[in-house]
Amino acid sequence: MIFSIALLIVIFVAALRVAPKEKKEHAAVHGAGQIGLAAAVALFGVDYFTSFYYATGEMMSALHPYGLQRYGYIAVALIALANFVFGALYMYSLGVFNEGGGSYTASMRYLLPTMSLVVAVVLIQDYVFTIVVSSLSGVDQLLSILNAYGVGWLVHFGIGAVLVATTYYLTIRGRGESARVTFTMLAVFILLTLVMVGGLILAHVNGVPAAATPVAPQPATLGEAALHMLTATMKGMVALTGLEAMSNGIQFVINDDSDLVKWGKKHLPRLKELWNFYGGKAGIGRMVQTSFLFYGGITTLILASFAIRFNVFDGTLGRTLVGNLAFIGFGQLPGGEVLYWVYQLLAVFLLAAASMTAFQDLQATEWRDVAIGEIPEIIVYRNAQGTFTRSVTIAFSISLVIMFLVQGQTTLAVPFYGVGVFMPIMAMGLAIRQHLLQNYKGRTRFWGALGASLAAALSGIVFVGQIAGKWSEGGWVVLISFSVLVLAAHALLLSPIGYRKPSQIYRIVRKKARVQGAMASIVEWQSLRMQEYRYYLLVGIAHFFEMLGVRRPVRYEQPAPAGNYDHALHVDHPEAPSLLAQYLDPESPEPPEPYLGGVPNETTVVPAGHPDGSTRR
Repeated sequence: MIFSIALLIVIFVAALRVAPKEKKEHAAVHGAGQIGLAAAVALFGVDYFTSFYYATGEMMSALHPYGLQRYGYIAVALIALANFVFGALYMYSLGVFNEGGGSYTASMRYLLPTMSLVVAVVLIQDYVFTIVVSSLSGVDQLLSILNAYGVGWLVHFGIGAVLVATTYYLTIRGRGESARVTFTMLAVFILLTLVMVGGLILAHVNGVPAAATPVAPQPATLGEAALHMLTATMKGMVALTGLEAMSNGIQFVINDDSDLVKWGKKHLPRLKELWNFYGGKAGIGRMVQTSFLFYGGITTLILASFAIRFNVFDGTLGRTLVGNLAFIGFGQLPGGEVLYWVYQLLAVFLLAAASMTAFQDLQATEWRDVAIGEIPEIIVYRNAQGTFTRSVTIAFSISLVIMFLVQGQTTLAVPFYGVGVFMPIMAMGLAIRQHLLQNYKGRTRFWGALGASLAAALSGIVFVGQIAGKWSEGGWVVLISFSVLVLAAHALLLSPIGYRKPSQIYRIVRKKARVQGAMASIVEWQSLRMQEYRYYLLVGIAHFFEMLGVRRPVRYEQPAPAGNYDHALHVDHPEAPSLLAQYLDPESPEPPEPYLGGVPNETTVVPAGHPDGSTRR
């Protein structure tokens, strides 16, 4: 036991020393809430890294009841291929869309506003279910320690609610503190996982017997076996939200080289192209996404191999798949029981912390949804730490409701998780294809467009496969929820809630969200484009009713034109003012600093046409 405790102390101290620290001077230089490489790994990678605890278990649960677990390597290979293709696509996309927004921005620029609106609502659904699934998976790991995996659902829900509340509190506290806590746990997890794998290898060498199969496998025809393999592959491919999360949240990353890139430029200048690729905030995002290329395939292969060797899966001996392997691996070491308990408790906290990735991206998404007219303006409020607190609070509340509706069972929530993210990935592939076709020639244009087309096609296949593979578990409901969300999004946009004047867009982006520079220009352009789309929809609806003999005149005048994307972004003149400046009242000067949380209440009448765009007294 002394050996295990000493090992834990060494691991914890090492993790704590390398954990990121947010300094006051960083906030002064880069802005409140802006993070570096280590913090980006923690906040935008934790969801992906902690899929280690449940993805392989879900994958094998579709195979071992039918005695098909030995074919799990086929699913592993398909998962590894998808991770590599999608990871490469998003690493390239960060060079094109390096101001944030992910497929949301990409689809608005190169595709249609309709696709951008669909992506926006699908991502919100996916982020909310990320919170639900990660937290409930943490509950599973906690109960696995006590061999109580099958306890009543109220216990699952209660513990899950506590875990979500904890991550909600950390998120509200600010990105710096959240990143430090999460990175420390993530580093301890990686080091302990290496120790566990070493123990599993030792167990294999020592001839530890496989667990007995309590129930005889169910029969399956060739067609049924193929369907189970599809289901296993789709269940194991659940954590690719990290790709979109990093691309979407790049706006929260400091615009500077990481320490590794600075060192490389100084000591290894001959690798200039490599350092340029990983330089700046886009490079920080690419470093986080580089791990996505290989992590999923490698970890799934390791866990599947040992699960087959020792015949342990979710539910075996009252534990999860990882819980069983941890019990075996750490059991080969002196005092291994201590390591097992710490590892499982760490799984609980890390899976809960994975919710913070979703909380961060909900913030990055929802303030833009407000600007385009998809969500009421009251949602936008940014505190002194740079956190959009109202977005986080609403997501927290909805997550609790969903956890209650699925009765605290991870398996009931999984069909809705990971499905939606493949729609944005497909949109990103199509957008990158258009970018290459419009901006390149020759072989680069041909091979680049071909690669982007293949990535888009693969993501489309996976999107359909996710629904088909999880059909019997409620995957069909995804079709209904997806359709309802898209229709509801258009209904909100067409309602008075969706109307945005240029002065109102300016207030939301520059004053309430307190966003400046290229990111602000992008969202302003997107908002004008969405208002054009809204106007054309209203005109189309009016024409439709006219054909039926009902005249419904359009209420609003034609919106301000969005214009060309590059012109709006001021690529050649980054110091240029907002493209909305031409629509603002020149006699009402901007405040010297953005207002915290929005413009305060006024006791005098606001003149018509004022940039504030309101009529309150």
